[in-house]
Amino acid sequence: MRDQDLQQKFLVDSCDARGQLVQLDAAWGEATARTDYPATVRQILGEAFVAATLLAGTIKFDGKMTMQVRGEGPIHLLVVQVTNEGNVRGLARWSKVPETHDLPTAFGVDARMIITIEADRNAEPYQGIVPLEGDNLAGALQTYFRTSEQLPTELYLAVSEETAAGVLIQKLPVEERTYHDVDGWARAKALCETLSDKELCEESAQTLLHRLFHEERVRLFDAQPVRFHCSCSRERTDGMLVGLGKSEVDDIIEEQGNVEITCEFCDAEYNYDPVDVAALFKGVASQVSPSDDDDAGHSGTLH
Repeated sequence: MRDQDLQQKFLVDSCDARGQLVQLDAAWGEATARTDYPATVRQILGEAFVAATLLAGTIKFDGKMTMQVRGEGPIHLLVVQVTNEGNVRGLARWSKVPETHDLPTAFGVDARMIITIEADRNAEPYQGIVPLEGDNLAGALQTYFRTSEQLPTELYLAVSEETAAGVLIQKLPVEERTYHDVDGWARAKALCETLSDKELCEESAQTLLHRLFHEERVRLFDAQPVRFHCSCSRERTDGMLVGLGKSEVDDIIEEQGNVEITCEFCDAEYNYDPVDVAALFKGVASQVSPSDDDDAGHSGTLH
């Protein structure tokens, strides 16, 4: 039985290629347990969870990377966030169920993919915006790699009822190549194209790599865990209310008797009665500034 919820890097030295394998099991189950996603939306969201985790694995950062897709099609928003510690969360929002899961049908023809990297320390955030090109997320990410890193990259994504999985393989930069086999990259791609969705979701990394590259020189590195984890907290919802301002929050209290914030990622509920709100704005309960949490505004629903 294979290990679950992991990301694992490997090198195919004889092809001058590097790669990653991601298999999400319990993490994928937790991410979708609270929302009844239609099959087509669920397929795209599962691919996005894996694609974002694979993409984050190619970047050195201390903080979080967010992949967003926005469009005017049936699915108008998709967000997946991955931290350098292997925590992942995400969601999709749709106005109607797309008939198929190809990207133009699901998001519309003018959709955009936005990649944002925010460091925990005092580094400037990075944001890249690219058209959502291709029929699926694998193709869209391949376009992103061509424009941003200018390295040939291939992704293979699969989603089953229990697992979301994928493989990324990338041609090494010239300075990192050792074999200089002119056919190496083409050979690595051709071998990966033989992978089935069932194999990606069910087989261990060792089994997959042996089947694909048993005639090549391969190094498999230690697996790193991936887990579903939501960063919402009372402190962050405090900051969200402070950002709204006392007057607006008081209006909600007067109309509804209390304030309830529900996290859109994990469905955690944060309730504030009039005493809580009064204490918050007197600075007794918290000193949170709204700038301390840039994602609070879109990670919760205010009632």
